[in-house]
Amino acid sequence: MFFASDNAGPAHPSILAALSEANAGYAMGYGNDPLTKAVQDQIRDVFEAPEAAVYLVATGTAANVLLLATMAQPWQAIFCTPMAHIQMDECNAPEFYAGAKLINVPATNAKMKAAALRDVVAAQEAIGVHNVQRGPVSITQVTERGTLYDLDEIAAICAVARDFGLSTHLDGARFANAVAALGCTAADMTWKAGVNAVSFGGTKNGLLGAEACVIFDPDLAWEFELRRKRGAHLFSKHRYLAAQMQAYLTDDLWLDLARAANASCARLAAGLDKADGIALQFDPAANMIFFETTRANHQRILAAGAVYYIEDGDVTTGDPNGILTGRLVTDWSMTNARVDEFLAVVNA
Repeated sequence: MFFASDNAGPAHPSILAALSEANAGYAMGYGNDPLTKAVQDQIRDVFEAPEAAVYLVATGTAANVLLLATMAQPWQAIFCTPMAHIQMDECNAPEFYAGAKLINVPATNAKMKAAALRDVVAAQEAIGVHNVQRGPVSITQVTERGTLYDLDEIAAICAVARDFGLSTHLDGARFANAVAALGCTAADMTWKAGVNAVSFGGTKNGLLGAEACVIFDPDLAWEFELRRKRGAHLFSKHRYLAAQMQAYLTDDLWLDLARAANASCARLAAGLDKADGIALQFDPAANMIFFETTRANHQRILAAGAVYYIEDGDVTTGDPNGILTGRLVTDWSMTNARVDEFLAVVNA
């Protein structure tokens, strides 16, 4: 009954098999091997973007901050929500790598609205040398509250950015879950909507550790390469990143894994919605649930062996009737049996 994070799930067997296969013999390092070249073309095919610059890194943080550092100057702002992954979970890495300032756009359920973005960007007037200059917009998809931007919302945000001459970055740590939930293509959710660069996540969805940075403006490619090397994120034995990504993309495994995670989440949410003393904060859009119940009920569920995070307080001490929020995340390996076991505990 492990629902703490999709980071905690296992790598898919196909990924491990691909690593073993790639381990035979010798291959040029630093991305100069044939496998990496093939994977870059695969990713371009997935995004329907033959001119895109594609690079692999090992972590989502590296993907986000290297892209943002390439897109933003040190004297500029990066516009994001207070719940954006780059704001909440990356230990000031965007500021460290880009030298830029994060400016928050008001959000509801972790989603910014185009109108709110316009107001914040307009208020950040470029009045001269003394103030922070406007820079890129960054959106998190799936958001840190488990919500989704639909295609129209992404397009509207990108349109506002373009009106001010700004670019848009999409943090796609759970990119596959979003594509599966929306029933769209990777291209629909990125460059066709106006996104300029995307972090195409894989680690949360069955990879051992590999992410792709996809840049739709090839003029930024060389700067990204320099920043990746300077930032210590250019792997020597690069083929092991490429092997994971190749297996991930082959026969749409990336979508199959995301659909499995989303389906488990939907099953879990349907059961919780019927449970006494449980309130879902909103309908989950992908593979993440936020639910409210009493501290005593959380204690009981956790004592039965469930593993998940409490978002807003200490579950061990305090008013037993106090309401706390729990977060549940499903990954590709979650089974119906585990979901039903958890629901049985909840309903006991």
